[in-house]
Amino acid sequence: MKLDDASLDQLFRAARSHSGWQPREVADAHLHELYELMKWGPTSANASPARIVFVKSEAARAKLLECMIPGNVEKTRGAPVVAAIGMDMEFYEQLPRLYPATDARAWFVGNRALIDATALRNSSLQGAYLMFAARALGLDCAPMSGFDPAKLNDAFFAGSTVQVNFICALGYGDPARLRPRGPRLTFAEACRIE
Repeated sequence: MKLDDASLDQLFRAARSHSGWQPREVADAHLHELYELMKWGPTSANASPARIVFVKSEAARAKLLECMIPGNVEKTRGAPVVAAIGMDMEFYEQLPRLYPATDARAWFVGNRALIDATALRNSSLQGAYLMFAARALGLDCAPMSGFDPAKLNDAFFAGSTVQVNFICALGYGDPARLRPRGPRLTFAEACRIE
């Protein structure tokens, strides 16, 4: 069943990446609801490598701000929540449970190139699912890659097999702080049918 125009507008056509935020809290229950939606998005072999830290507290935010490039500091400081989307580089250890149809774990053990590509590709997909789940729940988003990955890994994923992929600010955007919307490529510029 096709979604109605209002839903498509909320997810795509009217949705914007925000850099200014309203001073409204995002409840922990809302973040649980967001994850419960995003987890159903497909990944190859159901690998589900994304691991997420929702940065909300002032102490965690201070650690995060130390990792950001100058141009992303204020956007990060003002957001009610910032999701650090990581990728578990040992995601394949969960495959016996997540993909029991075959021994998918064996595909990855010792194959660093396949592990790296699968973790990056699929955690990126899951990060996109997170953004669409957030928009579906009435939140706004601002994905960012302007940070020091080594610092962020030390701050939030130290002692684990997780490495950061990207971050995404979440909350209720301030429409007054939006810039004019940037153009997009046309179908003819970006696609072809063979």
